[in-house]
Amino acid sequence: MDTVSTPAEKFAAAKVRNAHPVTREFLLTFDFEFDPFQIAACHAVEEGSGVLVAAPTGAGKTVVGEFAAYFALSLGKKCFYTTPIKALSNQKYFEFVAKFGEDKVGLLTGDTSINSDADILVMTTEVLRNMLYAGSSTLKNLGYVVMDEVHYLADKFRGAVWEEVLIHLMESVQVISLSATVSNAEEFGEWLGEVRGNTQVIVSEIRPIPLYQHVLIGNRMMDLFEKPGQINPEILAREREAIRRSSISKQRRGRHDESSERLSRADIIEKLQRESMLPAITFIFSRVGCDAAVNQCLQAGIRLTSPEERVEIKATALKYTANIAVEDLEVLGFTQWLTALERGIAAHHAGLLPSFKGAVEDLFQRGLVKAVFATETLALGINMPARTVVLEKLVKYNGEAHVPITPGEYTQLTGRAGRRGIDIEGNAVIQWSPTVDSAAAAGLASTRTYPLRSSFAPSYNMSINLISRFGRERARGSLESSFAQFQADRAVVGLARQIRKNEGAIEELLQEAQCHLGDFIDYASIRREIKEVEVLLSRRDNKKSFDNRQRSRLESDLSDLRKSLRNHSCHSCNEREEHARLAERAGRLNRENEGLRTRVDSRTNVIAKTFDQICQVLTHLNYIEGEKPTAQGKILTKIYAESDLLLTESIRVGLFDELNAPELLSIVSCMIFESRTTENVAPKMPNSRVSQALAEVISVWAQLEAIESEYGVKTQREPDPGFCWIAYKWANGGSLQSVLKGSDMSVGDFVRSTKQLVDLLNQIGGASEKLRPICKDAVKRVDRGVVAYLMGDV
Repeated sequence: MDTVSTPAEKFAAAKVRNAHPVTREFLLTFDFEFDPFQIAACHAVEEGSGVLVAAPTGAGKTVVGEFAAYFALSLGKKCFYTTPIKALSNQKYFEFVAKFGEDKVGLLTGDTSINSDADILVMTTEVLRNMLYAGSSTLKNLGYVVMDEVHYLADKFRGAVWEEVLIHLMESVQVISLSATVSNAEEFGEWLGEVRGNTQVIVSEIRPIPLYQHVLIGNRMMDLFEKPGQINPEILAREREAIRRSSISKQRRGRHDESSERLSRADIIEKLQRESMLPAITFIFSRVGCDAAVNQCLQAGIRLTSPEERVEIKATALKYTANIAVEDLEVLGFTQWLTALERGIAAHHAGLLPSFKGAVEDLFQRGLVKAVFATETLALGINMPARTVVLEKLVKYNGEAHVPITPGEYTQLTGRAGRRGIDIEGNAVIQWSPTVDSAAAAGLASTRTYPLRSSFAPSYNMSINLISRFGRERARGSLESSFAQFQADRAVVGLARQIRKNEGAIEELLQEAQCHLGDFIDYASIRREIKEVEVLLSRRDNKKSFDNRQRSRLESDLSDLRKSLRNHSCHSCNEREEHARLAERAGRLNRENEGLRTRVDSRTNVIAKTFDQICQVLTHLNYIEGEKPTAQGKILTKIYAESDLLLTESIRVGLFDELNAPELLSIVSCMIFESRTTENVAPKMPNSRVSQALAEVISVWAQLEAIESEYGVKTQREPDPGFCWIAYKWANGGSLQSVLKGSDMSVGDFVRSTKQLVDLLNQIGGASEKLRPICKDAVKRVDRGVVAYLMGDV
């Protein structure tokens, strides 16, 4: 008999009835009903299985990661929660502190360490990778690792770190992998099963909040689809009309003012406000565009907040910026930033100070900021859902060219629309222009195939750490278990199948081409040679690039071949042309197989081959001797930067030995900095010692590039001195204003680059006892002011 009477009790009973014991306790700490995929994933964790959860943005994957932390605490074990970016680690840290208590949670992000002995540690994935190679004592009693945004392993520059962790994490650790929806989740799960043991794959393609797609043409917002897969015909008609008017306007004025067909950014925000579609995130693929959009809204007099909200916004903003010096606030444009915030408007991009971004994220989550103009970095897992997402364009600059956004990127961006527990629907709005057509939009909105592709490749640091732990042969074997090799092997299986199929067809064709008069394969080869010589003569005639002796030799060869053909026994066969067609088809398949075999060779043991090339370079430089790293190799094991070998070589030859702390900072910065502009202007140098040291670093890089070229690898980026002068001035106590004066660098970029410098100096100090004191001095000099602030009161 059911004795539960109140609605709340009935709801609680239904929610936990079939749950496992600890899962049941966990579910009761929430006031909403869990989806089946969330419960199934929690059950998998409780049963001792690894789990891969692939679900859309906003579906609630992170609840499973939270359960892993809860379960670990119940067993007296540790749980590490890894994320791809520091901002997401910071956010997750605050969430976990609120959930589990400040004493139970810590944060490690390379340049930040809070409560590092806690049972629940939030960290960037690189921090865990470094712990594994160093054999850190922090790993003791580790039971669970959550890898949030694990699909990031496809990232060209940092993706290898995820695979390193998954391959080399202790067997006793359960891994909970959280991924965006990918079409090959089963393939990825199968690989996880091979490298991690029993792994359950749980896929959900259901968005908890339905997403509606719209196109904004002029002032009219219309549904993109009339029915699934079918573009709204009214949109097509209005597109044709807009293009016609555009053409007429262009003829009359000489050029078409595209802005006349589009609402301004301020107009769009006002329209969304009238239609109750705020809060909204407008994705603009440039920082300058985001800042300009905020200014346009201010100039238009937009105000989206009540007096009470403005009071709360100001108090929050002041809390996040309380520790920033007054003179620095002026440089940061604090007054205008606060004015926009109080009106419910903000920008969000990597050029902002972390404290500013933290305030924006906090206020947006609480519904106080209603309109955010953001670059796509906001889509990387930060918890900022909106009611509406607006896309101005469907192309972005990728650092080299303007390219269309991919269906996966489109889904990631628009996935921010729809706040669970608040909205009954989410809205994606694409602003139409002559360069944004509905067919492209529909293709992006309807594509659901986003395969996960590994970007794994061995680095010097990775290779020498593995050699140090396992020896060279075992290290080579461990790399062959990467997802990259797993996918390459699967491709080889398909290619081998095609080769076998072609070989069967070739055999059949050659059987049919047999001639009762003689060897038709020999006859066919003469015909092919004749054709090749004729083509060669024709090409040479067109280019007029060979002399009479070459022509005479080719013509003589052609004459001999034609004579051999006429004298061949098969030449008089009545079925000669039919046999020739069969032989030619067999020849085409043979040539196809040659190409397929080349592709097989390029995929077979591809990771191990790269590792061997890396080892050849390390042997050449005396970093490894047989199965062991040398003393110099042991320094390399502690340098994790992209320019790992260049930095270690610079230490080896003593380039830093005579530099003081500001000079060391200045020089080391060229190994972490990458200019945003491509202008080839010689940067300002602090003094002659820095100039000389920089010249020597570039010389070392050139030598390494020659050695790498000899062994067929390329890993070390050319040094970029664009941050040398700024780092030097900051290390010498310069104010933020004086340091950035005359530079186009944003404060956010300055802080991020300086924090990377702090991280790298800590690595150098840990690797070289001789340089440790000066590295400590250098860190102390730069880890101040805006660089030292984390997120307001932390």
